[in-house]
Amino acid sequence: MKRHEFLRELHKVTANRNYLEIGVNDGRSLRLSRVPSIAVDPAFKVTSEIRCDVHLVKATSDDFFARRNPLAHLKGGRHPLRNLRRGRHPLGHWRRTTLDLSFIDGMHLFEYALRDFISIEKHSAWSSVIVLDDMLPRSVDEAARDRHTTAWTGDVYKLTEILARHRPDLVTVLVDTQPTGQLVVFGADPRNPVLRQKYGEIVAEYDVPDPQKVPETVLERVRAVPPEKLLRAGFWRPLIRARNRGLGRSHGWEPLRGALDRITPGD
Repeated sequence: MKRHEFLRELHKVTANRNYLEIGVNDGRSLRLSRVPSIAVDPAFKVTSEIRCDVHLVKATSDDFFARRNPLAHLKGGRHPLRNLRRGRHPLGHWRRTTLDLSFIDGMHLFEYALRDFISIEKHSAWSSVIVLDDMLPRSVDEAARDRHTTAWTGDVYKLTEILARHRPDLVTVLVDTQPTGQLVVFGADPRNPVLRQKYGEIVAEYDVPDPQKVPETVLERVRAVPPEKLLRAGFWRPLIRARNRGLGRSHGWEPLRGALDRITPGD
């Protein structure tokens, strides 16, 4: 399954009420959204037809998240019926805005992707779904920090190890999509400060010169799950129900984590 096919299906199974995208490029992934959306890219050149209520932001993600209220577009107004017509919660103006589905496909260097994840998690909840693209490079050249190939993932694949080491409270699922895989992250906790506090330490450790020592498990996709297996999993419906009911982390996360832990590579 190709990455855009997988994203299309994620929009369905998550029943997301809003969407955030970092890295718009020509809009091929943004065109999949049918809900209020924010798309951020300092140099987008959209050529696809967009069919959602979208705020296109021509800025770096760092500058975007530095704004006083970056998710204002998703918040909604004071009129409940108008919010419903626009696909927003009727009481959205008074509620904390949290992201249901986010897609990180910005600058292909791990420190940029890490900052994007930190910023997105700040606006997420345990029931949010965060997707990182280009997590399974096919060669050492493709994974280089200094781009010298046509297809380029950079070294964002390091986020899999970084999150496993520093945020074991999260559940991460590598997905074997074509061409270069994705990482789906569950269990976001905006109160957890570890990545922010250790950002400098992490960058100092993982910022190494080319050629990158890409693990064989990454190149051979040993731990990657078939996308169909994740999409067919039985936890999506309970996740949506708990999210829409506003169920707290203490009641909703552990059952979901148990279901996610049972998703393993293989057919």
